[in-house]
Amino acid sequence: MNIIREDVDALNAVLKVKVSTEDYQSKVKNTLEKYRKTAKIPGFRPGHVPMALIQKQHGKAVLADELNKIVNDGLYKYIAENKLEILGNPIPKEGTDIVGSFDQPADFELEYVIGFSPAIEIPLSAKSKYDYVKVKIDDALMNKQVEDLRRRYGKLISADEVGATDMILAQFLELNEDESIKEGGILHSSTISMEFVSDQKVAKSIVGKKQGDNVVVDPATVSRGGKDTAAMLGIQEEALATISAKFQMTINEIKRMEMAELNQELFDKLFGPDNVKTEEELKGRIAEDLKNMFANDSDRLLTNVIYKDLIEKTKVSLPDAFLKRWIKLSNEKPVTDEQIEAEYDAYAKSLKWQLIQGNIFKTNEIKLDQQEAIEFTKSLLVSNYAQYGIPAPEDAELTKSALSVLQNKEEANRIYDMLAEQKLTNYFKSTVKLNEKEVSYDDFVALASN
Repeated sequence: MNIIREDVDALNAVLKVKVSTEDYQSKVKNTLEKYRKTAKIPGFRPGHVPMALIQKQHGKAVLADELNKIVNDGLYKYIAENKLEILGNPIPKEGTDIVGSFDQPADFELEYVIGFSPAIEIPLSAKSKYDYVKVKIDDALMNKQVEDLRRRYGKLISADEVGATDMILAQFLELNEDESIKEGGILHSSTISMEFVSDQKVAKSIVGKKQGDNVVVDPATVSRGGKDTAAMLGIQEEALATISAKFQMTINEIKRMEMAELNQELFDKLFGPDNVKTEEELKGRIAEDLKNMFANDSDRLLTNVIYKDLIEKTKVSLPDAFLKRWIKLSNEKPVTDEQIEAEYDAYAKSLKWQLIQGNIFKTNEIKLDQQEAIEFTKSLLVSNYAQYGIPAPEDAELTKSALSVLQNKEEANRIYDMLAEQKLTNYFKSTVKLNEKEVSYDDFVALASN
């Protein structure tokens, strides 16, 4: 076999493949011989069917199949030996046919097109400056965290009248416009949380009410959107358009969260026996936990900002025509040119980022190995155990669990992506100049959401 490369431009080339009879003849003959041994044709004993008949029935298909295998193997060997960095796979050149005859096989000539991975230069160095945004852990945030912990470990008690943060067990009865009971209307019991009643006028009309009191409400004002409203009334979401906007809400029970006291019992539940003994120590531990938690968020925010910057500033030329055709030919399901055009920009952006990340990893010799993936998976498992207050198992058992997780292809891909992102973030932090900037929690959330 002989392969000749003809460059079209910096991003495209044609590979001309010449296959001689010596390349495929013996393989075709061996395959046909196997057909002959197993062929069952009336009038002939098994294994004694004339080769001419086998050739007539299967010759072209076997030749085409062997030719395809030989050419594919040859192409990938050529690409590997010549260290060609290509995108996608070689595809038959458009508008050309195989030179050669399947009826009288001799030499064949085929042409394939390839698209090269472009050379890129990453505009990132020690001179690059980025804000490293951190959450300011102030008294307001600390007090909110303490309150959340007290609420989480508190208990529900019955209350005499509705407060601004209470939970109400109520019966909803559908009314007519004149507030008379609607015949055949909805009657359903459910719960509402006063914390999520955003309409201040409605909240004010409910606060102070007692068990057995009635209030006329629009169900949408005491719930959080269509699905929640439908669930509260025991109906399908699509039925909301047909119901009344007036319901009689009868208060059957009022529940109030009695927050846990800041005492040793709570400290032990949170951090184990005698690890924290005072409120000041509690706040110190919370501050440390928040610092660690927000550090990961700060890292993700930095990576996202640099990602957007590199996507915008890195010059990457792609063999667009080749890629569009390759997408069409390699897609498992039929795809139209219109669909490819509509989705190509998003695909090209994703590919551009893969090339940027690949360039960073290759240039800086950043690698992902299996042992790192195992250790990373173990750390994720330990975090999961800690989240539920469960001590992590011994290292041998933890390693066994990690290996089990990594046997799942989908989970393994997710974990390797997380590990790659972590390594990329570490590279960014060690390469660019960081301007540390503290902002409030609310401002940080706003930045992260953008």
